[in-house]
Amino acid sequence: MRQILLAAASCVALIACSQSATQQTSSTAENATPSPATPASEADIAAETARFTEWLDVQYSQLIDFSPLTKTFLGIKDADYAKVDDMSLEAASAQLDWRRASVAEMKDSFDPDLLSEDAKISYEMWAYDLMLAEEAARFPLHPYAFEQMGGVQSFYPQFLLQFHTVETVDDMQAYVSRINGFARALNQQMDKAEAAAAKDIRAPRFAYEGVIEQSQKILTGAPFDGSSDPSDLLADARAKADSLVEAGLATPDEANDLYSQAEAAYAGAFAEALMRVVIWHESGLPDLGEPSGARALPDGEAYYAQRLLESTTTNLTAEEIHQIGLSEVARIRAEMETLKDSVGFDGELADFFQYVRMDDQFFFPNTDEGRESYLQGARDHIDFIKGKLPEYFGILPKADLIVKRVEAFREQDGAAQHYFPGTPDGSRPGIYYAHLSDMTAMPKNQMEVIAYHEGLPGHHMQISIAQELEGVPKFRTQAYYNAFGEGWALYSEELAKEMGAYQDPYSEFGRLSSEMFRAIRLVVDTGLHAKGWSEQEAVDYFLANSPEPEEGIRSEVQRYMSWPGQATGYKIGMIKIQELRARAEAQLGDAFDIRGFHDVVLGGGTVPLDVLETRVDQWITSQSAN
Repeated sequence: MRQILLAAASCVALIACSQSATQQTSSTAENATPSPATPASEADIAAETARFTEWLDVQYSQLIDFSPLTKTFLGIKDADYAKVDDMSLEAASAQLDWRRASVAEMKDSFDPDLLSEDAKISYEMWAYDLMLAEEAARFPLHPYAFEQMGGVQSFYPQFLLQFHTVETVDDMQAYVSRINGFARALNQQMDKAEAAAAKDIRAPRFAYEGVIEQSQKILTGAPFDGSSDPSDLLADARAKADSLVEAGLATPDEANDLYSQAEAAYAGAFAEALMRVVIWHESGLPDLGEPSGARALPDGEAYYAQRLLESTTTNLTAEEIHQIGLSEVARIRAEMETLKDSVGFDGELADFFQYVRMDDQFFFPNTDEGRESYLQGARDHIDFIKGKLPEYFGILPKADLIVKRVEAFREQDGAAQHYFPGTPDGSRPGIYYAHLSDMTAMPKNQMEVIAYHEGLPGHHMQISIAQELEGVPKFRTQAYYNAFGEGWALYSEELAKEMGAYQDPYSEFGRLSSEMFRAIRLVVDTGLHAKGWSEQEAVDYFLANSPEPEEGIRSEVQRYMSWPGQATGYKIGMIKIQELRARAEAQLGDAFDIRGFHDVVLGGGTVPLDVLETRVDQWITSQSAN
């Protein structure tokens, strides 16, 4: 999911609002309708809601105009297809100013009492996003510019390979422009890394080492190292140029010229920028001490509180989250004990963990055949659950889903699997990515639960439905709040059990292991960033309560150290959805409809948890009245 967050985060680094946009929004304000002294009629509310929705769509159009990368993720090809986001601190400040002006205009132009109940939610969310941006702006240098999990050193090349499609000569020329644009963006990120280091804000050693390794992999092959074998990037440029010849859109000479331009861009500014990344991180290694959490950073306690706010969309403190985690770990351990006994294992839970970690029956061979077996197994589980969806959902996604191995240059042993959304128009399917470089870090018994989390009924379903929504402002079809998105995916893991999944007891143990994983995150993330735990203390706690392979556990702990707070959203979001379902079941009794509940949860797009609660309570009230 980090890649989804990177796509959204590209909207944070935006250029200044244009004069024409300012004039357009000012014109909207002048046409505002004053609040009437008497209650508005249904017709008045409908008209004002339509006007507000139109205004929000204009605002969202302006917002994504600032982020060419986001537009590409959305499948939009226009004049910005050749551009890359401005990643400077100045651009981020300008975008925050734009948000402030937009929310101020909204409050001046619209009275929420004149809006429909759902439009009031849109009103609250537009203002809520500004609040989150204001909080984040207090810490412009704290988020690490480069890190080992989803840093721009690997994200930018992946974008060129997977998301910049070439269907015309103009697209290929835009591809060349974007190579140079990414060189500029890398340099802007390096400027931020240097400024942060001057304030004693540095990523942990393992992050530096991961950035160096990934960057060097990208720089392997022609035109970077004098090799005759092309790098992945250059091979991609060749394929994209040749596709124009195959489509009859360019002559071989024209294609060769475009390819040569791409080769020169890679060999020039792009290689120089990426080498700057490598050299700076290599030179900084001797200055790094033992890895530590956010608490050790300047103003680290306040920064971590901001990260928890954004990650959970709640005001829960680090201590409250830590205690929730301890309680959940204890509960899930008891369920694991019961399952261990049911399969006839003779020994303690720690022994059972070791058995599941080490026994060959729980892993595919570390071969290409084993990797393909894993991918096919995931596809089979997704196909099974797809047939069950109509029994549990009224709204179904239209977008397709594919399962792929992570590209070699960014693949890491034991790293988390993840999902990339497709385009709203369905032209690009959603992608579930799996790290398969080390099959001993990919337990077979967890293959099923991860497929449901990343695919159906998890991320792919939730995000696709949101993108395909009609009748809501466009920004709500693309909004992403960590606690809702990850909470839904974790809820989906247990929901799949209701739908008939996990027939093998070890697959059910895999589900419990996955839920335990997320409960441990509450303990470990807060332990690292608020209580001063060391990396090894976090690993030891993980090993004592989870059957995950140690290599995967260490990768996870290092992930939490690089992304403070993000891992807490999963369990907090799941718990909230479960609480709301229990409330609806208790109040509606026999009238409770699981399809209706799921449709109201997903039918408003991704929302903050308090907004989700409002939507569910409104649904309960409406169902009670029927």
